[in-house]
Amino acid sequence: MNLKNMWNKLFSYTPPVEYNFSLPENSVDESTNTEENNQEQESLPVKIFPSISVNKEYMQTKYNTLINSDIVLREFTINARGKQYNAFIVYIDGMIDSKIMDDFILKPLMLRNRNNLYDGSQNKVISEAVANNITVRKVKKFDLPGYLTSCLIPQNSIKEVTTFDEAANGINSGNCALFVDTLSLAFDIELKGFKQRSVDKPNNEIVIKGPHEAFVENIRTNTSLIRRIINNENLIIENIEVGKITKTKCAVCYMKNITNEDLVNEVKYRLNNLEVDSLLSAGELEQLIVDSNILGIPEVLSTERPDKATKYLLRGRVVVIVNGTPYGIIMPAVLVDFLTSPEDSNLKVNFGNFLRVLRVLASFITLLLPGLYVAVTSFHQEILPTSLLYSILASRASVPFPIIVEILTMEISFELIREAGLRVPSPIGPTIGIVGALVLGQAAVSARYC
Repeated sequence: MNLKNMWNKLFSYTPPVEYNFSLPENSVDESTNTEENNQEQESLPVKIFPSISVNKEYMQTKYNTLINSDIVLREFTINARGKQYNAFIVYIDGMIDSKIMDDFILKPLMLRNRNNLYDGSQNKVISEAVANNITVRKVKKFDLPGYLTSCLIPQNSIKEVTTFDEAANGINSGNCALFVDTLSLAFDIELKGFKQRSVDKPNNEIVIKGPHEAFVENIRTNTSLIRRIINNENLIIENIEVGKITKTKCAVCYMKNITNEDLVNEVKYRLNNLEVDSLLSAGELEQLIVDSNILGIPEVLSTERPDKATKYLLRGRVVVIVNGTPYGIIMPAVLVDFLTSPEDSNLKVNFGNFLRVLRVLASFITLLLPGLYVAVTSFHQEILPTSLLYSILASRASVPFPIIVEILTMEISFELIREAGLRVPSPIGPTIGIVGALVLGQAAVSARYC
């Protein structure tokens, strides 16, 4: 207990229960009410105003356009049915396709053409009837939002938003927001054009017989890779945003007619209840959604291969893909999943089963061999043959440390070499691994013949 208390004092902090100060009750109540009111005001979404000048000022303040160099606010005039409307667009430079912006947004809205010229009436006559010398006409009023989306903006993905938060979410993800005077709404237009890595070979899960495609950092590219393999309408892909600041998109993939609904609901429940400010990688998501256990037993499986993720989807698992990470998370995972390879299904049954048995034996050797070596050489020497026992005793005659210290030193040395080979620059990493292995081997040989 003393060692535990000392450890907690060194590496943890427990706030005191009592504080040696007091505050007046009135000031506490006033500050509490003020903070609650501010939080309520911040939580309520701000609606878009009909005034173009107010919307412009709000967006300039929200994005700090005076100091932000990549935020572009472009003002122009729209010609619609003989009338002119002031408008502006907001987008992030480097995240949109400028050619699509010029050809399919600005030109149709700004230039005079057959669609936006005055056609004789602002209202459209739908039907006309005459009864008792009285003409009755059914007139449809001019709808500016519908006219813009159906006649003037030849863009496939466009939707109307009514709050500034919705418009900002689209802008942050690579879209542009169009604000028009007299309209209390904005148009979220998809114009994504930022650079991204192309589909390449997997680096960590290499196979000989099998597909050579790997996930990339773009979530929509990853979902399309899965869609290309599973040509079925029962594949469901739902988007969930995680993180109050980053609002990272996570795609929950499952087969509607195969996966258990309770499993899907559990995954979505855990994702929706993550109270975090940011989510940057799939590794962070693994730590946030799994159950805590002392031994650190993994409960989910990560993969960079679309074909492997597809196989588990067809077995009733759920796959979560995080935007910005070239890995998919398969959940839940059992022990057998960590002992299989994507190439096992491409091999003959006998050879594939033989490889699985080898992996099981290798896992047992990795986990139990150091402990068995210490137990046998220190406490149960009678198990060893006499010649082998003499050889071990002769090699340890000049070593002043017990066997447990020797084993721990060897394990730490291998971990240090592995970490150095991964973290140092690539031209030096292989050299460190080779030199480290030679040094350890020479040390073992020297100890053996001393």
